[in-house]
Amino acid sequence: MPDNGRVNDNARAARHVLVLPDRDAAEEVAEALADRFGVTEEPQLVRDALAGEDDAEDAQWLVVVEDPDATHDPARLDGLAAEYEGWLETE
Repeated sequence: MPDNGRVNDNARAARHVLVLPDRDAAEEVAEALADRFGVTEEPQLVRDALAGEDDAEDAQWLVVVEDPDATHDPARLDGLAAEYEGWLETE
């Protein structure tokens, strides 16, 4: 039986998830990504409710950046998120 192959042929491909405290911060970071990193594909914004919280005010927001060529420096992305009281999620 042959070995399983890679799901993605580009081993360098990456997805970055920036965690922000609110929607406004997430929207501002999404805009800054185009200016600072040249991101041309619009990042995905996702509401991430904290466990046990029903109030929208208690939600974090995620900015998901696809990086198929792994060209974006994670340290710089983390720095951008930190400017908005957020961070880059690591796996």
